[in-house]
Amino acid sequence: MKLVVQVKLLPTPQQAEALEATLHQLNQAAGQVSRLAFETKTFGVYGLRRQVYGELKAAGLGAQQAQHVIKKVADAYTSLRGLIRNGRLTGRRRRRAESKPLTFRPEAAHPFDDRCLSWLHDTRSVSIWTVRGRVKDIAFTGSADQLKTLAAYRRGESDLLLRDGAWYLIATCEISQAPLTADPQGWIGVDRGIANLATTSDGVNYSGEKLTGYRRRMARVRAELQARGTKSARRKLKRRAKRERRFATETNHVIANEIVADAQRTGRGIAVEELAGIRERVRLWPSQRATLSNWPFHQLGEFLAYKARRAGVAFVQVDPAYTSQMCPNRWCGHTARANRPSRDSFRCGSCGFAGPADHIAALNVSRRASAVWAFVNMPNEPARESGLSASRAGRPDRIVRRKPWALALGR
Repeated sequence: MKLVVQVKLLPTPQQAEALEATLHQLNQAAGQVSRLAFETKTFGVYGLRRQVYGELKAAGLGAQQAQHVIKKVADAYTSLRGLIRNGRLTGRRRRRAESKPLTFRPEAAHPFDDRCLSWLHDTRSVSIWTVRGRVKDIAFTGSADQLKTLAAYRRGESDLLLRDGAWYLIATCEISQAPLTADPQGWIGVDRGIANLATTSDGVNYSGEKLTGYRRRMARVRAELQARGTKSARRKLKRRAKRERRFATETNHVIANEIVADAQRTGRGIAVEELAGIRERVRLWPSQRATLSNWPFHQLGEFLAYKARRAGVAFVQVDPAYTSQMCPNRWCGHTARANRPSRDSFRCGSCGFAGPADHIAALNVSRRASAVWAFVNMPNEPARESGLSASRAGRPDRIVRRKPWALALGR
């Protein structure tokens, strides 16, 4: 599996000047190629190469960098077409995007391969091609885990990036994953929420109180800065927004690591609710919309998915419908809104089964995971011979046919 590792460069002023000049010239060249591609309607790598490769070489770019500039432009237009095709870019935004060539910021990231960039892990430095010649002995730093992963698994290209005055290299690492546990010994259901960031079917609760308090403080500071409206206030707003995202990301990493480690230790899989489209499905008061939109639900799910895949732990997403309203008792299964007398509590109106609402939802997620996993791993031939339709095969089958939300990672 592929992961990216970001390390920080520590260039001298002369080295930083050469890197900045290189990044500016490469992005300027990419802008020129983009305009030509837009005018001639030539968006493929080979077509652009025939038209502009000689000009890029004549402008002082090396052979590899000329190739990277052409591929960068072609990939940008491919991404634009993908957004339009998938309905992510519509209406006025689509018309504006299609009416002019794509542009590249002077400090936009640019890829370097092993011919243009050499990693020296012993001295913890890099040597990189620039428009002012090869620049050697540029120091880099990172956490112990990042440096270890970088030295052992780095493969392919690395992106040079200038962000907020600091230089970074984002390297692609090809990490081998553990064999997938094909027959999990049960499932850890994970319910994601706002008051509690995550609650597992084992009853482990990861409270969001600390993150909620932090975000409330940030909201008060943000309101004060927005009221000022000065240029320095806007700069502070950007810095605080990035700090808030880093805090939430770190929290999600810690939670995901603990859940995956528990699943790996006990030989179980991990199941979460499929929350795509939650903003469209859930009705909220205006005061609640910002909280839901800014909450890192999706990020926690992604962290659980890739960490489980790396550890060889089975991972599935299940239908979220009525998980917090259905009784988890196998002999009951009563589902009703009245089973939730309050946000935090659950009490079945039929059998009297009671407990914390988030724990009940996690139990239902865990129960559904077994059916989903069995269906995903079911051979196709017997299903066709039996003549079962989607409606006869049960609810998970209907949802899988509508959308591939059940992910059997490692298959």
